[in-house]
Amino acid sequence: MPKENQVTLSTTQFTFTIYKTQIGIAILTIPRELVEISGWDAIISMTFGWLVALIIGFLVIHVMKNNPNETIYEILPKYFGKWIGKSLCVIWILYSFLIATVILLTTVDIICLWILPNTPTFLIMLSFIIPIYMLIQRGLQAIGRFAEIAYLITIWMPLILLVSLKNGQWLNLLPVIKEGWLPIFQFIKLTAPAFLGFEIIFVLYPFLEKKKEAAKGFFIANTLTLVIYLFALLICYIRFSQAEIRAFIWPTLNLLKLIQFPFLERLEIIFLSFYIIILLMSVVPYFYMSLMGVNRLFHKKKHIPLLPMVCFIWLIIPFIKSPSYFDVIVIGNVTRTITNIVTLLMTTILYLYSYFYRWLKKERVP
Repeated sequence: MPKENQVTLSTTQFTFTIYKTQIGIAILTIPRELVEISGWDAIISMTFGWLVALIIGFLVIHVMKNNPNETIYEILPKYFGKWIGKSLCVIWILYSFLIATVILLTTVDIICLWILPNTPTFLIMLSFIIPIYMLIQRGLQAIGRFAEIAYLITIWMPLILLVSLKNGQWLNLLPVIKEGWLPIFQFIKLTAPAFLGFEIIFVLYPFLEKKKEAAKGFFIANTLTLVIYLFALLICYIRFSQAEIRAFIWPTLNLLKLIQFPFLERLEIIFLSFYIIILLMSVVPYFYMSLMGVNRLFHKKKHIPLLPMVCFIWLIIPFIKSPSYFDVIVIGNVTRTITNIVTLLMTTILYLYSYFYRWLKKERVP
């Protein structure tokens, strides 16, 4: 088991860490990405995406049950041998770091556009790097506790969107299955990756205090994510037409512009100020997973020396080239393809190979 074996996660911390890792940038853009089918068709496609993620997540848990005290960085070399296993570990490290970087860059871009357009990008980046550094330095248990706190202080946020339904058109949801089932199934390639974040189970499971509750915790986290996605989709499609949604970059945030109170202007600024906490919780677990992988490869006890180095690389990105929204979109599309290959395909192969590995091991026993 990893050196941090004295660290344990409660089922609640396990659940909310997965949930907050899943809920990130996707909820802000998914209404626009599914606008071609919209209405109930998008709801159905999103539900199928949840089902795909649920199945893959249960495969992950099954693999971990056979290796309860090991992370993915010990499992891969054990199953595939030293060289292939370590090569796959490197792929997983790069994948985790790529996801963390894309989420961070997108978050900084959102803050620059919506809240602080005149603030230098590197200062906004620095304001994120400091709490990320502190959480990673404190370790996995601190991340789990922060996930619990993040859930409690942001639980009110989806309810605010209900106010925007005042002049909504419920007929926008009709007709149901207007283009047949084929488009619904085709868009699963967009809805399933929206639930990514469950792969963090590969590093959380060994530290889970009650491992028998892993499946329950994951099911709750994945279902909470589905509820939030369906909530945002329904409100966007009721309030906006297809043409309006196509014109928006962040449709979910545009809902907030419709909400006005006599005592408050620009609700989206307050909303985003709290949503930053959720975005932060999407970056930290992936970053932690990548650093853990480096430690396992080089047999380091702590990731502290590498942590400031990576944070410094993030900090100088705005000086080299400040990514525009379109840069982030292109990177995001490439990342989605990579996630489909690395997470969905690699997890399935790992699950099938685990069966073969155990069968082969039994055959060798005289």
